[in-house]
Amino acid sequence: MASASTVGAGTDEVAGERRQLINVAYRLLGSVTEAEDAVQGAYARWYGLTRSRQAEILSPGAWLTTVTGRICLDLLGSARARRERYVGAWLPEPLPDRTEWNRAGGADPTGTADPADQIVLDESVSMAFLVVLEAMTPAERVAFVLHDVFRYPFAEIADVLGRTSAACKQLAASARRRVSVAQGPAPATGQADVAKHVKEAWESKDVAALVGLLNPAAVMTADGGGLVGTVLRPVAGGARIAQYMVAIADKAPGLELLERSVNGVPGLVARRAGVVMTVASFDVSDGRVTRIWAVRNPEKLRPWGSEG
Repeated sequence: MASASTVGAGTDEVAGERRQLINVAYRLLGSVTEAEDAVQGAYARWYGLTRSRQAEILSPGAWLTTVTGRICLDLLGSARARRERYVGAWLPEPLPDRTEWNRAGGADPTGTADPADQIVLDESVSMAFLVVLEAMTPAERVAFVLHDVFRYPFAEIADVLGRTSAACKQLAASARRRVSVAQGPAPATGQADVAKHVKEAWESKDVAALVGLLNPAAVMTADGGGLVGTVLRPVAGGARIAQYMVAIADKAPGLELLERSVNGVPGLVARRAGVVMTVASFDVSDGRVTRIWAVRNPEKLRPWGSEG
């Protein structure tokens, strides 16, 4: 975690931990908004300490990470109940490339940058990876993300989970097995080309071309959150997905497709009248799309805003 600091850490040093905390919290929660709330909660607890108590903490970064991890653990536990009431499938919030992040709202009240602008886009935030994390128990997810992604020692993870180091090792190992089972081949280097071809076939409403780009066993999952119309259950089969995509295009005249980075991986954004309606990310194997994750819930698309 953060290196040990001198007694009485300065405000700048403490504030400088925010980027790391946001990165940890987003991977734990799959939500920019919830990640920001968790980090703000950790800072609120830090600033709620007396000056003498703060001075006793040699590593504010480690302290903040522990508190953030515990907040995320609690949120993950309650999220399961909330998602049972969620309308349709729940998907993580998609992240735009930082150059495409909507800054219309400006900086947050603390004067810091937009939270998603601080998230490092790598394989640990790809939609495929985040979806696998969703299948883990809260404790598994915390142990795995903190150790395997951020390389925190199990002794410190034990403080977050309130378990022994040995128990945390077992949790991370169990999570690792879930990842190895769920993950297929490494991401295709030609994913940008595949996304481009899907865009062209979708725009031209070419069902045959779409079928050729989709694995016959492909699955599409859409998240509308009950706020917009979409399929409530995954659509299975390349032919069915192709027909569904063309039906969407028929029902939405003026829909514009844009090639965009989604969670650091080439994907597509559908907008209408300048407003982003859908963000789609893909999993590609052997030049064909095996999974499509389409986020349509407008509450999850706020970072994407509207593009000029």
